[in-house]
Amino acid sequence: MPNPTAAMLVIGDEILSGRTRDANMHYLAGELTKTGIDLKEVRMVSDDAPAIIDAVRQLSGAYDHVFTSGGIGPTHDDITADCMAKAFGQSIDVRDDARSLLADMYERTGRELNEARLRMARIPEHATLIDNPVSTAPGFTIENVHVMAGVPSVFNAMVASVLPTLTGGKALLSQSLTIMRGEGDIAAPLARIAADYPQLSIGSYPFQRDGVFGAQVVIRGFDGAMVDEAILRLGRTFPA
Repeated sequence: MPNPTAAMLVIGDEILSGRTRDANMHYLAGELTKTGIDLKEVRMVSDDAPAIIDAVRQLSGAYDHVFTSGGIGPTHDDITADCMAKAFGQSIDVRDDARSLLADMYERTGRELNEARLRMARIPEHATLIDNPVSTAPGFTIENVHVMAGVPSVFNAMVASVLPTLTGGKALLSQSLTIMRGEGDIAAPLARIAADYPQLSIGSYPFQRDGVFGAQVVIRGFDGAMVDEAILRLGRTFPA
């Protein structure tokens, strides 16, 4: 049975302008791999409501899970929650459960739960809250879309809250070998190994180190014994 599939939607002008480097995709990909959920697509959109709505509808229909990051903070350009509500035909307002979480946190820290901060309690009507142990303001799951913050520490914590609730498949295993030869030298033997192990994914990633060409070859698959066998054959073919 194939693994569940997933896509990621990264939201925010700051990502597309280059002002902020996205770290969340790298983290999510690693965690999904360990869980046995195959990340198939990553899409980036600006803080533009029609673009967000269109993208999330497409991805939600194409994959088992969608993970979004960005746009659920307290400022005027944080429009993700409203877009998710519109995409799935739900009403949105400040919800009592989210308001209670924020009120307790701001009371403990002696800060005011003002109108801007209360925006973070605006949740679509039928969404389920995602726990945020870092800064309290929750994310939410609506249909098969998990809506999370863009701040990496908060995003990571929300991923940790969501993944135990999902059904995964087989974890993808991998091993790698560094070969100090150019790709032109290793291409034919590598193709033969790939042909003999069609169940495995074999990737070659070239580099140049101190003027010497080399490649990092990564072998991935769900059968650990087969991955071990293929990496041993690779090592015999290209001894250090």
